[in-house]
Amino acid sequence: MRKIIVNEFMTLDGVIEAPEEWQFPYLSEDVSEEIRTGVYEAEASLLGRKTYEIFAASWPLRTNNEFGVADKLNSERKFVVSSTLEEVEWNNSTLIKGNVEEEVRKLKQQPGGVIRIVGSATLVQSLMKADLIDEFQLMIHPVVVGHGKRLFNDAIGIPSLKLVETKAFSTGVVLLHYQSDKK
Repeated sequence: MRKIIVNEFMTLDGVIEAPEEWQFPYLSEDVSEEIRTGVYEAEASLLGRKTYEIFAASWPLRTNNEFGVADKLNSERKFVVSSTLEEVEWNNSTLIKGNVEEEVRKLKQQPGGVIRIVGSATLVQSLMKADLIDEFQLMIHPVVVGHGKRLFNDAIGIPSLKLVETKAFSTGVVLLHYQSDKK
């Protein structure tokens, strides 16, 4: 059975929205290497519409940039969840419409490696409710922004999680790696 791993950049106050506004001052060589490792460990990506549109507008224009991940992201399988898109044009993308929970359960049953979710807060929250997330890898940045979308909010039940790894980076970023306690 395939695992679904959520990778998120997060502030100390739990905000995951618009990391391009607060993440870059903390992007050191060791943080970049951790991000690169996460990208290469995954076999496929599962993306919500907004994240897909941001990525599809940017990554196809790049080749192996300073992070060394552009070619990997451009070639890997991508599953895009959207009720509004009619087609997805980024290389190796498949559109998921209809019953998302059922389709994601089917994806998890297929042979293959890790499916990674980056960003895509609404999708992650719906999959949390359905207990379809296996792991969370949260990169906590030492900044408080005070507003914005949070991964864990009052509308969802926070899953029972077990801390399996912590890692500190040179810029004060901390990786918290949790697995679902039910897995």
